[in-house]
Formats: sequence, C-alpha cells, structure tokens
Amino acid sequence: MDKEKVEQLKIQTQQWLNEAEEFINHIPPVQLYTAVGVVLSTLILLLIIRLFKRTTSNTIVLTGLSGSGKTYLFYQLRDGSAHQGTVTSMEPNEGSFILHSEEDKKGKLKPVHVVDVPGHSRLRPKLDEFLPQAAGVVFVVDSVEFLPNCRPASEYLYEILTKASVVKKKVPVLLLCNKVDKVTAHTAEFIRKQLEKEIDKLRTSRTAVSDADISNEYTLGVPGEPFAFSQCHNRVIVAEASGLTGEISQLEKFIRENVKP
Repeated sequence: MDKEKVEQLKIQTQQWLNEAEEFINHIPPVQLYTAVGVVLSTLILLLIIRLFKRTTSNTIVLTGLSGSGKTYLFYQLRDGSAHQGTVTSMEPNEGSFILHSEEDKKGKLKPVHVVDVPGHSRLRPKLDEFLPQAAGVVFVVDSVEFLPNCRPASEYLYEILTKASVVKKKVPVLLLCNKVDKVTAHTAEFIRKQLEKEIDKLRTSRTAVSDADISNEYTLGVPGEPFAFSQCHNRVIVAEASGLTGEISQLEKFIRENVKP
C-alpha cells in the first residue's frame, strides 16, 4: 500500500511539473524576465536588510588614560554603584546588560555591550580588538588631574580620532569629563579648548611624517585653520559625568542614541 502511495505521488508531481512548464511556455519572454527580475530584486533587498541588522553594533567602548575613572563608570552603568571600581583595571571589563537606570524596562530594550579598556600605555593595543565593532567610543578624562595629563590624553585621543576603524565608519566619540563633582575639577569647555590646542600642535608635527605613519590613515582638521573637534570626520561630543556619585545621564543619553532600544 505504501508503494502505491509513493507511486501516485510521483505521478501527481510529474503532472504538476508538466503543467508548470506549459504555463511558463505560454508567458511572453518580456513578462517572464520582468517577473524573474522582480523576484531577484526582492530577494537581494531582503538579504541586504538582514545583513544590516546583523552588523548593527551594540558595543560601547570606554577608554582614556589610566585613573580617569572608566571602571567607576562601567559599574555605574551596570549596577548603579561604583563599589567595584576602586582598583585600576589591568584587563578589559566587559559585559552585555540593560543599563541599570532602565532595569524597569528589562525585556523591552536591547542590551548594551560595554567594554572598559585599560588605560595603561602597555595595554592600549587591546583597544584595536574592540574598535571595529564599536557603535560609539567614550573617551574619559579626569577633570581634576587634567592639566598634568593634557599632553598624553591629547596624544591618545589623536590616535583614536585618526584610526581607520573609527573614521571609515564615522564612529561617534563622546569626550566625557569625569569627576566633575570635585571642587577642583576643570570645566568641560576648558578641557575641550585645551585638548583642541594640543591636538593642533600634534597634527602639525605629525603631518610632516605622515607618509611614514602606517598605523593611521587619516589626518585631522582643515589645513591652515586651528583644529576644532567640529572638523573631525566623525561626530565628537563633549559631556560631563561623575562616576563616584552616579551622575551619568549624559553618558547614558549618548549610549542610547547609538545603541537603539
């Protein structure tokens, strides 16, 4: 009995194929080609949309000089507390989570993948592991100890702003002035201006040897004009925060602007 059913199914399938072939033969070539073109175009469009969704990043990279308070900020974002951020990180802190301030919306929002990259000069090459996947970069500056660290901070920021992985994808950068709760903290405007001045000096000196620079593919600013962050290929925003007290609303806003719920 099973063999009879299989045989009947084969006969029925062959009939369908014959009918389909006959139907196609009666379609004018122009209409047939048009139909095939529409189907292929639709499939290609769906494939592009699917690939785009897959490549949309949810990674936010926290970086900056050692001691700037990145780890405080990491734990504030995750736990709403800086209790574990008292030791200088020697390995990246990494995690995917709903921001602590959005815990009541858990299940409705897309988790954020936050990476806290150590600021020690020996460990900075680890940054290159995460930048290609970054939806945004947060460069943290110590507002209290800014002046003695202005030059090294400028050099590190210059490297990030000229990296191909940042420029080509136009990865937004948040220049986050941390520790603003302290009385001796410098203002965000002062820090921005000083960094622009230092980067202006750096780009002048480095332009002369740019042909030999294989790590960076891009230069900053407009020739003949003082450097300003507004001249960058990507968007650079200046904001303030306090990892110790938990005032990180501007940081959270930047994250949600670049990692959609």
